[in-house]
Amino acid sequence: MFAVYLVIVAVVLALSVWNIITERDWKKQAGAAMVAVPLLLRLFLIK
Repeated sequence: MFAVYLVIVAVVLALSVWNIITERDWKKQAGAAMVAVPLLLRLFLIK
């Protein structure tokens, strides 16, 4: 079950990073970055 959780976190993180790369508006990039940071910490098991 924990592996499924990590896969879901990795997919959402990848989509968030993709949004940071492709988005032109800096406000939307900043919002996606704020979402990506906690997901990255969760993926590396830093709580």
